[in-house]
Amino acid sequence: MSRPVTVVTGGSRGIGAATCVRLATEGHDLALGYVSDEVAAERTAKAVRATGARCITVRVDVSVEAEVERLFDTAVEQLGTVTGLVNNAAVTGPLGRLADTSTEVLRRVVDVNLLGLLLCSRRAARDMTAAGSGAIVNVSSGAATLGSPGEYVHYAATKAAVDALTVGLSKELGPDGVRVNAVAPGLTRTDMHATMGDPDRPAKMAPNVPLRRAAEPAEIAAAIAWLLSPDASYVTGTVLRAAGGR
Repeated sequence: MSRPVTVVTGGSRGIGAATCVRLATEGHDLALGYVSDEVAAERTAKAVRATGARCITVRVDVSVEAEVERLFDTAVEQLGTVTGLVNNAAVTGPLGRLADTSTEVLRRVVDVNLLGLLLCSRRAARDMTAAGSGAIVNVSSGAATLGSPGEYVHYAATKAAVDALTVGLSKELGPDGVRVNAVAPGLTRTDMHATMGDPDRPAKMAPNVPLRRAAEPAEIAAAIAWLLSPDASYVTGTVLRAAGGR
């Protein structure tokens, strides 16, 4: 049997990088999409290749249609038919109240987190429908239901949209043999917190989590990998919460 070929956006660091490595250990070949950090992307690709899997890296801004098309075209040309997609690329902007958030940040968050996911999902839907099978996993967030007041309600709003898209697209593509699910991580130890302006946030927020700790990226990657696996063959339209009980 041929190996699964999976596209992972935002695959250079954090949850995306952990997901690439986890999928590689489970027999996937990877197309790793990254927006700017080529060094991190190649570091992750090296770890993937060390498992014996194939891995290509493609610079892509998922909010740009032509770049999304190039990502998938390159994956098909170099690896073969795409069987899986992990929509992981996302941004938050600085922590703060909505009233203090610039329009520029709002547009970027919506463009990457929602439009980018729609563009990637649309291309995957076309390819997977033609093939008669496939699986998409969207990376949502526990913020979609908590709202994240005072931190990033705009980000939370885009993730709530991701949950709605997951349910709707799963029903649309189910008859074509394509499964669509999401994982909603809670507090996770990644460098996204430093990017938001609060590198110590995981430690400060951990007491608010019933499990009293932040997740490690590998724990979220395990949930994503399960939803892509044959073990989840009858699971679609599900938002799997991996948030430590929060």
